Order: sequence, then C-alpha cells, then structure tokens
Amino acid sequence: MRFIVSVLALSLTAAGAAHAQAVRTERNISLALGSQLATEAVNACAANGYAVAATVVDRAGTVRAQLRADNAGPHTLASSERKAWTSASAKNNTQAMMEGAQKNPGAANLVYLPGFLLLGGGVPVKVGTETIGAVGVGGAPGGNLDEQCAMAALDKVKGQLQ
Repeated sequence: MRFIVSVLALSLTAAGAAHAQAVRTERNISLALGSQLATEAVNACAANGYAVAATVVDRAGTVRAQLRADNAGPHTLASSERKAWTSASAKNNTQAMMEGAQKNPGAANLVYLPGFLLLGGGVPVKVGTETIGAVGVGGAPGGNLDEQCAMAALDKVKGQLQ
C-alpha cells in the first residue's frame, strides 16, 4: 500500500508541475495606453483635416478605447473596430493584408472570415515582436491615410512600448 501511495503522490506532483507550466504570462495593452493611442490617432488625422474614429483593442481583440471625432460618420466606429480586431487577430497591418489578398487568389478568401475587414487603417501594437493589441482608424479619404494616422499615434507612444 505504501508503494501505491508513493506512486500516487509522485503522479500528483508531476501533474502539478505540468499544470504550473501551462500557466502563461502575457503582456497586454493597458487602458491608459489604449486611450492615449486612440486620442493620438484622432488628433493625427484631425491635423490633416480628416474626421475619423479610432479604436484600440487588446491582444484578444477586445476594445480598450474608442473615440469618434466631431463630424466623423457613424460608420467610422464600426470600421475602426473591425480594422483593429483584424490587425490584432492576424498580427499584421490591414493595408498589407488587403494588398496581399488582391494579388493572391488564395488570400482573397480572407474577406469571408467573420469580422475581418481588409481595408487599410489597422496596425498592430507590438512590444518587440509580441503583438499586445492593435489600433484601427476609419474615416479618412483612403485606408492608406487611416494607416498613416495609426502609425503617427504609435510613433507618439513608442517610448512606452518596451
């Protein structure tokens, strides 16, 4: 009986060690950083005369912050959120994904994934190579301009992304 108890104790210890290794520590975007990114993106576009919405999502695609400029169309909220979600999910710029889908028939099916929006303006937020969220901008007269505003926002906070 002592042998069975020892084997059982050893099994439980090994299972506990394996379970402890299954716990992960992940970096994620904070509310403060998300709010700052959304504000900087809206301001960058406003400086160029564009009324936009900006959405910042965390690594799981959950909205952390969202702003819509005065005079930005109501559709800009949904487009900025979908761009941010797409970028966080794919860990890539939506402009690059759109261009890839236009050139590659196999990637063209990405437009059918629920929630994906392949328009420029979604940019991942990274710490090193790890994606911790994304910013999406919608409402400028072109996805490339939305992306420029998102990139300007990221440039403003780059010192905090370490």
